[in-house]
Amino acid sequence: MPSGNDSERLQKYLSRIGIASRRRIESWIAEGRISVDGRIAEPGERVGPASRIRIDGRPVRVRSASRGAASATRVILYNKPEGEICTRSDARGRPSVFRRLPALKRGRWISVGRLDINTRGLLLFTNDGDLAHRLMHPSSSIEREYLCRVYGDAPAAALDSLREGRTVDGRIVKFLRVRRTRGEGRNTWFSVVVSEGRYREVRRLWESVGCTVSRLNRIRYGDIVLPRGLKPGNWIELDPGPVRRLCGRPGHGP
Repeated sequence: MPSGNDSERLQKYLSRIGIASRRRIESWIAEGRISVDGRIAEPGERVGPASRIRIDGRPVRVRSASRGAASATRVILYNKPEGEICTRSDARGRPSVFRRLPALKRGRWISVGRLDINTRGLLLFTNDGDLAHRLMHPSSSIEREYLCRVYGDAPAAALDSLREGRTVDGRIVKFLRVRRTRGEGRNTWFSVVVSEGRYREVRRLWESVGCTVSRLNRIRYGDIVLPRGLKPGNWIELDPGPVRRLCGRPGHGP
């Protein structure tokens, strides 16, 4: 087993060079899909410059752990339209967000979380799987802000309940903040903030008080805000400053 300054954990190395997120690589290790030096990789496996890594039998070229520094890290911000899925392929032939992204000479784009097919707005991608892991990990408690059009009665008591916490699938979840932005009656726009962004969390919280979300748009992830002029289906690459902040300690919002 490699040791010393030139070695690192297998899942961290593969995520850092953009193969996939650390969580997905850990699942591949558990499924026995990765081998190191001719044997099936184990949890906690370490690799070095001389290690021979294969995924599903296909070789992965190992580089020194000192390479792949933050200067090579790229992050793009994509304005996802409704109707696109956040997986790379789909048996039903639905369009994927990955089809619009720029080509990479090395590695591949990893999405920082997902948005469901009916949700639009800010979606981050990076070629650094370790960064993606940090940005998505619950311990980071990074704020996600959404604008949502809600149909149904939402009196003050219901909003207080959403702030205090509701039981969804046996878990207590809540909005860190919720405020009415425009509209009135039974069809109103709200701004809401959550800290984890689990699958359909915003929609299901509203459903727990008898309301239905008819439009949902993510406008902020930590310190990164969706630019007003960025049209759905378009992307921009973040400047080095925001990338350095993401690589350090992710922001928790303004």
